[in-house]
Amino acid sequence: MPQDDRRSALPALLLGLCLAVGLIGAGFLVGRALFAARAADRFVTVKGLSERDVAADLALWPIVFTNTGDDLAALQREVEVNAEAIRVYLRGYGFSDDESSLSAPRVTDYLAGNFGNQRPAERYQVESTVTLRTDKIEQTRQAIQHSGELVSKGVTLIRSYEYSTQYLFTRLEEIKPEMIAEATRDARRAAEQFAEDSGARVGDIRRAQQGYFSIDDRDSYSPESKKVRVVTTVEYFLVDG
Repeated sequence: MPQDDRRSALPALLLGLCLAVGLIGAGFLVGRALFAARAADRFVTVKGLSERDVAADLALWPIVFTNTGDDLAALQREVEVNAEAIRVYLRGYGFSDDESSLSAPRVTDYLAGNFGNQRPAERYQVESTVTLRTDKIEQTRQAIQHSGELVSKGVTLIRSYEYSTQYLFTRLEEIKPEMIAEATRDARRAAEQFAEDSGARVGDIRRAQQGYFSIDDRDSYSPESKKVRVVTTVEYFLVDG
């Protein structure tokens, strides 16, 4: 081959080599990208559960009572007498006056709503509520069980569907971190079992979602005992075993 031809062919050869290397490199990168894409598609979604039995630490007991009569001023004095009788009763179970409060009375005028000829036996009914708010759970249960003593003292207690006794658990923030960790560990165990069954291994977390905490009565007969529950949803990458 003439020397001039060899000189003109050299740039073309170099260009071809560069193109070949480029194609090989591009193919390698594309292959890696496809592998990474396939790996990103390999994940498992699992749920983790954590439950705890806890005791209520706050009791709310609305003690609802009524007085009836025709004289509002006299009725107000009766309300105050009954409210004091309730406070004395509560003191007997170890409650301080600061733990109870008297709400504004609710007055019903039966004569104002009576458009017939029959006059009601007593014109007014006054409904009042002394609310106990305390952390003394067992004393509250005992006081409720023996509240018939108030009736014997002349306090007309009524069952109110608007105001019901509540037992609450208020220290959720104290146990939240441990419960979330427990739920996450439970989810990891489920993912590892799935990976083992499919011949893979659990990789990093792809996505995690913390569920809502629920606090419910353990059963309908012991509202002072609570069950706290949280469910977490976690997605884990799966890698070759």
